[in-house]
Amino acid sequence: MRSSEREFVEKVRREAARGAVRRSAGFALRQGIGDDCAILSYSSQKDILVTTDFSLEKVHFRRDWQAAPSVGYKALARAFSDIAAMGGTPRYAFLSLALPKRLNQSWVQGFLKGFLQLAEAQKVTLAGGDTSASQNGVIADVIVIGEVPRNQAVRRGGARPGDEIWVTGTLGNAALALSLLRSGKKIRRPPVPFQVLFYPQPRLEIGRYLRRQKLATAMIDLSDGLSIDLARLCAESGTGARLVEEAIPRFPPTTLRQALHGGEDLELLFTSPPERSPLLPKSLAGVSLTRIGKIIPGRKLWLVRDRKSYPLPVLGFQHF
Repeated sequence: MRSSEREFVEKVRREAARGAVRRSAGFALRQGIGDDCAILSYSSQKDILVTTDFSLEKVHFRRDWQAAPSVGYKALARAFSDIAAMGGTPRYAFLSLALPKRLNQSWVQGFLKGFLQLAEAQKVTLAGGDTSASQNGVIADVIVIGEVPRNQAVRRGGARPGDEIWVTGTLGNAALALSLLRSGKKIRRPPVPFQVLFYPQPRLEIGRYLRRQKLATAMIDLSDGLSIDLARLCAESGTGARLVEEAIPRFPPTTLRQALHGGEDLELLFTSPPERSPLLPKSLAGVSLTRIGKIIPGRKLWLVRDRKSYPLPVLGFQHF
């Protein structure tokens, strides 16, 4: 029987812990496998954030659907979103590319244009990488190094019963755009969903604000879908959750299923104590903040519809 992605990650986590060295050459590992970034403690002022992301052709993108600059931009945006979820600031990026031999060089130049466009916008330096030939389409591996004030990174494991659950923006946009592409129909592309699918905006400024103001007890980026990413946050926190269906923000005509289980939006999901949540503004950096539920004791996830609670299916994108 094939294991789920979570089971595989947990197995790697256990195996790695057996021989783990948590301190080496002045670095201390404060957070390893199980969060959006690893956290390395090096100085008395700052912690280092490290994240890595694959972008694989026919898994994360299709060249016949998506322009090369968008593929490069999104490859970096996915990693930046991990940094945002910790309340950090990206500083350096490393890019490794495996490319088919017959790939047009103009496509590669377009990819780099989009990648560097986002890097320059966030004042991030492309510091290195590697190249190789590929037999199975384009493969991009991105590593981003960021920083956060010492001991202030927002992790997945800090949610407590009674905390409110909040999200940024609207959910399901990328899933809606993807469903329209898969339909094969000639359609007028709604600008918002396709902008989210092709040029998602990592919520770096919002993540830093929530961290500075101590408004988030736990946080995760919504790369795989609300239900599955909420389940991951709750698993790390040892809690359950209750979502209110009518509170989940959607861009019409996005379906509830797309909002709950569609990935790729790169919004932030965070928890806030009820005594701190009144300090949350209605929007930050032009992006809405919406309360959608509450953290509860136990390990179960529920969806409230018409004042009745139903088990929340944990779906969303899984690689295997």
